[in-house]
Amino acid sequence: MTDAAQQEPGSTPAGTLPAGGNHALGIDVGGSGVKGGIVDLDTGQLVGERQKILTPQPSTPTAVSETVHEIVKRFEWDGPVGITLPSVVTAGVARSAANIDPSWIGTDAAELFSRTLGGRSVAVLNDADAAGIAEDRYGAGKDVDGVVVLLTFGTGIGSAILNHGVLLPNTEFGHLEVHGKEAEHRASSAAKERHDWSYERWAKEVSRVLETYEALLWPDLFIAGGGISRKADKWIPHLTNRTPVVAATLRNTAGIAGAALASVTSIER
Repeated sequence: MTDAAQQEPGSTPAGTLPAGGNHALGIDVGGSGVKGGIVDLDTGQLVGERQKILTPQPSTPTAVSETVHEIVKRFEWDGPVGITLPSVVTAGVARSAANIDPSWIGTDAAELFSRTLGGRSVAVLNDADAAGIAEDRYGAGKDVDGVVVLLTFGTGIGSAILNHGVLLPNTEFGHLEVHGKEAEHRASSAAKERHDWSYERWAKEVSRVLETYEALLWPDLFIAGGGISRKADKWIPHLTNRTPVVAATLRNTAGIAGAALASVTSIER
C-alpha cells in the first residue's frame, strides 16, 4: 500500500499529545485518500501531524476499514473514533456510495469499524455533514445563530444544514432539480470545468441554485466549501442571491474536525 504522512509545521509526533487537552480522533474517508488527525475540541484545530493513506483500490468495506485501523494505530489512540464516509449514513449503515466501492451500500459501517478497531465506540457520518458541523462550530459559521447551510462544490454538490448548531443529517441538495436540471449538474465545479466557464459565468449558475435553496430554507448563511472555495474572491462577488455567502475556513481539515466532534457528541436530535 502506498501512503503519505503529512505534517504541519511545528507539530508534535503522532501519538504525542500536550497534557490537559480536550481531544478526539477524526478520520475522513475520501475517494482518493483516508486522512486522520487528533483534534482539539475547544478550537477545532489539529494537534500534531495529520496522517494520510491513499484510499485502497478497490475501496471495499474491508479494505477501507483496515486502512482506518492503520491510521488509528499510528496515533496510538485508544478512545472513541469519528469516521466520515462519502455516503448517506443512517443508524451507522451506509445507504449510498459516492467515490467508493458500491459494496458499501447496505453495510453496517459502524459495526464494521467497531469490530476492526477492537470493539471501541465509533461514530460514522456523511462527509459533508462532518464538514458542516465543524464549520458551524469552529469555522465560518461559528458566530451565526440560525440556519447555516454548507455546500461543497466539487464533482457534485454536497450539503449540510444546521439550525442553531443542530444537524439535519443526510441532506442531498445537490440532487434537487433547479430549472429542469439537477443542481450539481448545473453548478458543481465539475460543471464549470466541463463547460469551460469563466468564474463570472459559473456564478450565474451557482446563483440560480442558491436562489432555489433559499426559497425553500430561508437560511441565514451559506458556507461554500470544496477546492474551488480557495478562489472564492473570483466568484462569490458575482453571486446575485439574497443570502450572504462566505468561503469555508477549515479547508481540508473540516471533515476530520467534524468526525472528531461526532465521536464525543450527539449531533442528531
